[in-house]
Amino acid sequence: MIAVVKVAGQQFKVEKDQTLYVPHLDGNAGDKVDLEVLLVDADGKLSVGDSVKAKVKAEILDQVKGDTVIAYKQKRRKGFHKKKGHRTAYTKIKVTDIK
Repeated sequence: MIAVVKVAGQQFKVEKDQTLYVPHLDGNAGDKVDLEVLLVDADGKLSVGDSVKAKVKAEILDQVKGDTVIAYKQKRRKGFHKKKGHRTAYTKIKVTDIK
Protein backbone atom coordinates (compact mmCIF):
# COMPACT_ATOMS: atom_id res chain seq x y z
CA MET A 1 0.00 0.00 0.00
CA ILE A 2 1.36 3.39 -1.02
CA ALA A 3 0.18 6.80 0.17
CA VAL A 4 0.97 10.39 -0.70
CA VAL A 5 1.09 12.62 2.37
CA LYS A 6 1.48 16.34 2.86
CA VAL A 7 3.93 17.63 5.47
CA ALA A 8 4.59 21.36 5.86
CA GLY A 9 3.52 22.12 2.28
CA GLN A 10 5.60 19.34 0.72
CA GLN A 11 4.29 16.04 -0.64
CA PHE A 12 5.95 12.69 0.03
CA LYS A 13 5.23 9.22 -1.35
CA VAL A 14 5.43 6.78 1.57
CA GLU A 15 5.16 3.08 2.30
CA LYS A 16 5.00 1.17 5.58
CA ASP A 17 8.31 0.97 7.52
CA GLN A 18 9.91 3.69 5.35
CA THR A 19 12.13 6.31 6.98
CA LEU A 20 12.40 9.80 5.54
CA TYR A 21 13.46 13.34 6.38
CA VAL A 22 10.69 15.93 6.40
CA PRO A 23 10.66 19.65 7.30
CA HIS A 24 10.78 20.27 11.05
CA LEU A 25 7.86 18.89 13.05
CA ASP A 26 7.31 19.75 16.71
CA GLY A 27 7.95 16.86 19.06
CA ASN A 28 10.65 14.70 20.56
CA ALA A 29 12.09 11.33 19.60
CA GLY A 30 9.52 8.61 20.22
CA ASP A 31 6.46 10.83 19.72
CA LYS A 32 3.70 9.64 17.36
CA VAL A 33 2.30 11.90 14.62
CA ASP A 34 -0.58 11.61 12.15
CA LEU A 35 0.10 12.80 8.60
CA GLU A 36 -2.37 14.41 6.19
CA VAL A 37 -3.24 11.92 3.44
CA LEU A 38 -3.84 13.11 -0.14
CA LEU A 39 -3.88 9.84 -2.10
CA VAL A 40 -3.87 6.11 -1.36
CA ASP A 41 -3.08 3.25 -3.74
CA ALA A 42 -4.30 -0.05 -2.28
CA ASP A 43 -3.60 -2.90 -4.71
CA GLY A 44 -4.44 -0.82 -7.78
CA LYS A 45 -7.46 0.95 -6.28
CA LEU A 46 -6.89 4.70 -6.05
CA SER A 47 -8.57 6.96 -3.52
CA VAL A 48 -8.09 10.69 -4.00
CA GLY A 49 -9.35 13.80 -2.24
CA ASP A 50 -12.36 13.56 0.07
CA SER A 51 -12.85 9.85 -0.64
CA VAL A 52 -9.61 9.00 1.20
CA LYS A 53 -10.46 7.28 4.48
CA ALA A 54 -6.90 6.18 5.24
CA LYS A 55 -4.70 7.35 8.08
CA VAL A 56 -0.93 7.41 8.05
CA LYS A 57 0.79 7.14 11.41
CA ALA A 58 4.48 7.90 11.91
CA GLU A 59 7.00 7.97 14.72
CA ILE A 60 9.59 10.70 15.19
CA LEU A 61 13.06 9.15 15.30
CA ASP A 62 15.27 12.23 15.56
CA GLN A 63 15.52 16.00 15.09
CA VAL A 64 18.47 16.79 12.77
CA LYS A 65 19.99 19.64 10.80
CA GLY A 66 20.85 19.60 7.11
CA ASP A 67 24.08 20.66 5.42
CA THR A 68 25.28 24.24 5.67
CA VAL A 69 23.92 26.58 3.01
CA ILE A 70 26.05 29.67 2.36
CA ALA A 71 24.48 32.96 1.27
CA TYR A 72 27.20 35.26 -0.13
CA LYS A 73 26.55 38.86 -1.21
CA GLN A 74 29.03 41.13 -2.92
CA LYS A 75 29.03 44.51 -4.65
CA ARG A 76 31.72 44.78 -7.26
CA ARG A 77 34.38 47.45 -7.00
CA LYS A 78 33.03 48.67 -3.63
CA GLY A 79 34.84 46.35 -1.23
CA PHE A 80 31.50 45.15 0.16
CA HIS A 81 30.89 41.51 0.84
CA LYS A 82 28.79 39.62 3.35
CA LYS A 83 28.81 35.91 4.08
CA LYS A 84 26.06 34.20 6.05
CA GLY A 85 25.08 30.58 6.45
CA HIS A 86 22.34 28.47 7.95
CA ARG A 87 21.42 24.84 8.51
CA THR A 88 17.82 23.83 7.84
CA ALA A 89 16.06 21.81 10.55
CA TYR A 90 14.62 18.42 9.54
CA THR A 91 12.76 15.67 11.36
CA LYS A 92 13.57 12.02 10.71
CA ILE A 93 10.38 9.97 10.82
CA LYS A 94 9.42 6.33 10.28
CA VAL A 95 6.03 5.43 8.83
CA THR A 96 4.60 2.84 11.19
CA ASP A 97 1.16 2.19 9.74
CA ILE A 98 -1.15 2.97 6.81
CA LYS A 99 -4.79 2.11 7.56
